[in-house]
Amino acid sequence: METILIVIIGILGVMAYKFRALDAKGTLAAAFLGVFTLELGGIYPFLALLTFVIFGIMATKYHFSEKIKRGIAQEGNGTRSWRNVFGNGLAALIFLIGEYHAKQDILWAATFSAIATANADTLASELGKIWGKYPRIITTLEPAAPGDEGAVSLQGELAALIGGFIIALFALFLTQNKTEMLVAVTLGGFLGCNIDSIIGATLERKGLINNHHTNFLATLLGGITGALIFFFL
Repeated sequence: METILIVIIGILGVMAYKFRALDAKGTLAAAFLGVFTLELGGIYPFLALLTFVIFGIMATKYHFSEKIKRGIAQEGNGTRSWRNVFGNGLAALIFLIGEYHAKQDILWAATFSAIATANADTLASELGKIWGKYPRIITTLEPAAPGDEGAVSLQGELAALIGGFIIALFALFLTQNKTEMLVAVTLGGFLGCNIDSIIGATLERKGLINNHHTNFLATLLGGITGALIFFFL
């Protein structure tokens, strides 16, 4: 079964490269994450990660020509590199390694919250650029332009909440504490997305870090946040 899934990973990687969702190095990085996620965590974290990738591609390509005209399109004409892949997926892999050894639900919460953060942030960013009305900088509430670092909108926040919830559904298969896990991962992803905005409005806006660093820090902190919520529930 796992051999078949690994073959599927290869096929999906080729398709992502063919449709220019990922460049060559990005495809290899995604395959690496996919295989190790499957080996360490099994089918459900793999499907969560795959869902994030599919949703991310769809959201990025949504009204892409309009995003180009407005100067807010994803860099590289929407084609993501290995830096994008590891920026969004490395934290989840770190938590997954911990879960593989510790076998604790709290680390499942951290793993899925990290993926939920990536999914929530991508949907909020890419859909918020089109649907968002009256975006504001999250730290100061000053009016902002769509696509500005740290800019949030009500529509983008709703997309983030839905994005976190979708990933949380996959975590329910791995725990008996289903309500706690659903709440923890959904909120972990949503809050992680807003942590991303805060980092973007401060460190990234000042040029101290780049977007890939922001994504990694946000998914790491989003995972920790989800784990803490699960613990206190």
